[in-house]
Amino acid sequence: MSTVSFQDGSWFTSSYTNEGADTCVEVNHSLPGHVGVRDSKLGAASPVLAVTSARWSCFLAATRDGTLDA
Repeated sequence: MSTVSFQDGSWFTSSYTNEGADTCVEVNHSLPGHVGVRDSKLGAASPVLAVTSARWSCFLAATRDGTLDA
C-alpha cells in the first residue's frame, strides 16, 4: 500500500455546504493525479480517502446525472 500526502491548506468544502451542516466532506486537489476526501466535521483529524483524479471525475459525473446508486 502506498501513502499519499495532501497539503494542509488546500482543503475546501462544497459550495452546496450549509453553514453548520454535519454531512459534508472536504476535498483536496494538491497532489497531481489524486483527490483527497475527508470528513469536514473532523478536519485534520479525519482519515483521508485518496482516489485518482479520473475516478473522482467519474464519481462527480454520476452524481450530476443521477446514475449513482443510493
